[in-house]
Formats: sequence, C-alpha cells, structure tokens
Amino acid sequence: MQITRGKIDAGQKVILYGVEGVGKTSLAAQFPNPVFIDTEGSTRNFDVARFPDPTSWALLKDEVQYAIDHPGEVGTLVIDTADWAERLCQRAVCQKNGWDSIETPGYGRGFTISAEEFGRLLDLLDRAAGQGVHVVVTAHATIRSVAEPTEFGSYDKYELKCSKQVSPMLKEWADMVLFCTYKLVIVTGQGNGKRSGRAQGGQRIMCANHSTAYDAKNRHGLPDEMPLEFGQIAHIFGHSPAGAVPPPISVVSAAPSVPPAISAAQEVERPIPTHVATGGGQAAPATGTQTSAPGASSSELDPFTGQPLLEGIYPPVADLMKSSGISPAEVQLCVDDRLPGCFPPDMTPQGYPPDFCEQWLMPNWANVVAWVENDRNNLPF
Repeated sequence: MQITRGKIDAGQKVILYGVEGVGKTSLAAQFPNPVFIDTEGSTRNFDVARFPDPTSWALLKDEVQYAIDHPGEVGTLVIDTADWAERLCQRAVCQKNGWDSIETPGYGRGFTISAEEFGRLLDLLDRAAGQGVHVVVTAHATIRSVAEPTEFGSYDKYELKCSKQVSPMLKEWADMVLFCTYKLVIVTGQGNGKRSGRAQGGQRIMCANHSTAYDAKNRHGLPDEMPLEFGQIAHIFGHSPAGAVPPPISVVSAAPSVPPAISAAQEVERPIPTHVATGGGQAAPATGTQTSAPGASSSELDPFTGQPLLEGIYPPVADLMKSSGISPAEVQLCVDDRLPGCFPPDMTPQGYPPDFCEQWLMPNWANVVAWVENDRNNLPF
C-alpha cells in the first residue's frame, strides 16, 4: 500500500446558487475557458461557448463525457442549472420505469431512485475534475423551513432548489458552495401608530461560509461575504484549469531579453516619462534623468485621489513594493500581463486577496521585479 502526501492537482468543484437574476450565469461565464451545458436556455443572451441543448438525460451525460475525453477543449464545465438537470433525470427515470410521474411509486421511492441516477452524473463530474477541468454547477435558491434536532421550533433558510434527496448530495460533492444574493438593509420607522420596515440597498454579494440563513462552504479561507465578482475568487483558479493556485511566472521564457533584476545599490539613469507624477502631484519634466527606480514611497500620494499609493495594499506586499521601488500600477500591469483574466481589468493591488498575495505574488516577487525593470527599459521615450 503506497502512501502519498501533498496536494493533488484537480479541477475545483463549485456550486453557485442564489435568487433569480442575481448574476449566477454571468459569474460562471467568467471562469477559465467555460463551456456551458444549458439546461434551461439561460445563456441565450450571453456570448459563451456551449454544448447543444441537452434535450435528454442521456445527452447531458454524453456532453459531460465529451469534456472528460477532451479536457484541453474545456477549462470549466458549467451545468446551468442543477434543478433543471434534475428534471431531465426524473423524466428519464419515469420513462424507464413506465411511471406517469416521479411520485407514482409512492412513499418517496421515485425521488430516491432518481437521486441514485443523479449520483451517476456527479461521478462523471468527479472524473472531469480529475482531468483538471473545473466544474461549476449553478442552481436556483428556495426558502425552506428547518428544524434543528437540539432545539424547539424552526426557522427559514435558503437552500438549493433541488429535491431533498439531491440537495445534500450536491453540497457534499462540492469543494465550494457560494450563495449569491442581494445585501439589503431593513430601515424601520413609525407611521400612523404602526411600526413598519422598508428594504434598501441591493448590492450583489456572494457568501462563502455557513450561516443559519443559507448553506455555504469553502476550503480556501474566503471571507463570509464578498462582492459578486469573479476577481474575489480568481486566485483559486489561476490561469490554468489544472491547479488551484496560479502557476509561477517565468520571465526569461516569456521575454528572453529581460535583464537581471537591479539591486537597490545600483543607480540607473533613465528618462522620466511625462506621464509619471512626482510625490507632490506635479508632472515631471519631459526630459531629464533620475537616479532611482520610479517606484512609490509610503508617503507618496496618488495625484488623482490624494490618498497614499500603498494604502490598502496587503502589508507584506506593500513593504516589498516600497523596498523594491515599484509602484502599484506597475505591479498591476505585471499581474494583468502574466495572468490575463485572473482579475477584472480595473482591479488595483488594493483589491488583491491575501491568499493570492501569499501563494503567488510574494513567492514570485523576484520575477515581478525583473518584469517591471524590463518593461521600464522598453518604454518608448
């Protein structure tokens, strides 16, 4: 018997569920190289890759099998949605057994047999993840009453809009369950002698940890609530479907002419571009030289916002920027170039999650410095 250690490279298994219209399909479309199995026609207005509409349970499973057999063509397999896929499953079970409906056998037996068949789909999706393909399953949400065994009474909770047999299977199968919703604030007031409340807000968020109000989980240290943006979880998927952490960059292979990184003791003369602003916010002259890298100090201010350039950046990364003389804008250019699609184009280093900083940015800092130095040397000034 052989014992192995370490992480196993495999695709991530993700469930995105939530209220109608919150943006589940839009979020799924931002995963690496997504290909949709659209069970309900929800992607018709999206410019995405998709398999033919699965008109039967057998066709749906054949499409998953294709992703298993051709992992290079599919970075992320998206089933949109689970509750409509379960309808196909139940229809197939009824046809096979000659039932008029899934409730025909009575006592929940039809739902049990259908759940067993749905489990075979999850087995196929496990095989796809084993091939390095990320798997995303979207689902609608429903509100159900829950009774805790150790407490009296019950309470309402958001759950997957699947049968009571399939919902637990999906939640156990997934590596990550994200609940997508609108964050509302109830403002109470007094009027006409009656106390009333009004909902305000509407920010789209996704929740990543368990709550009494909804089901959610993750294995990556995500916060309880995040904006409904792929950039919040992009570091988990990186640039390759085969790993949960973005791969290290290789500056030499990407740009053979990159010079070695310049040490802090070296002084390099280079023209100051007209678009680079000094710490006081005044534009630098079009000609001239400087004797240090055009990076940001901790006291330097953004000429547009007036805020410190390094404020809000993960502190260890801010220290690296300060010691290396590299500005946040240069780090952003490097990340966007080396990991295209990992973050939204407008995300600055202030928005980089700690996991991404610890697992990719800081271990690759020497390469980031070399990339920035090469980019400066190639400026057309």
